[in-house]
Amino acid sequence: MSARSLSPYYHVGIVVPDVAAARAELSEQLGVAWGPVLHLDAADYRDGSEGDLVLPTTMCYSVDAPHLELIQEVPGSVWVCNEYSNLHHIGFWSDDLAADGSDLTGSGCPLQLCGRAGEHAPVTFAYHRNDLGVRIEIVDGGMREAMGFLFQSGER
Repeated sequence: MSARSLSPYYHVGIVVPDVAAARAELSEQLGVAWGPVLHLDAADYRDGSEGDLVLPTTMCYSVDAPHLELIQEVPGSVWVCNEYSNLHHIGFWSDDLAADGSDLTGSGCPLQLCGRAGEHAPVTFAYHRNDLGVRIEIVDGGMREAMGFLFQSGER
């Protein structure tokens, strides 16, 4: 997959131990305004080994582009903090998750985790991880409108 086949990145994902505390700290330090926090008690995922998972998910985005995405740490999952950098991924919109995912896998950036709906995967998003440890997230471009509220200020 060439860099030209994905649109410019629109967000950078950061895993944090506490989304509310991270929002407050980054607002104070950087003046960042945040959209609403999205919390799901259980969401369906599939890992790169075709294993199905159900995990809690909590996240939010900054209002201004390119967006910061804060993701609540989930021990034992792909969303864990480490002692170095908790930069988790760089996100791109995709008009064809399956084809873009196949291109990424073919270029040495295999699937690590993706959304699923029953037996159907990838759905909504996919994480691919390269040998440098950098994750590339591709998000279904059809989700832009549905996700629009996440990029609007929750402070009115």
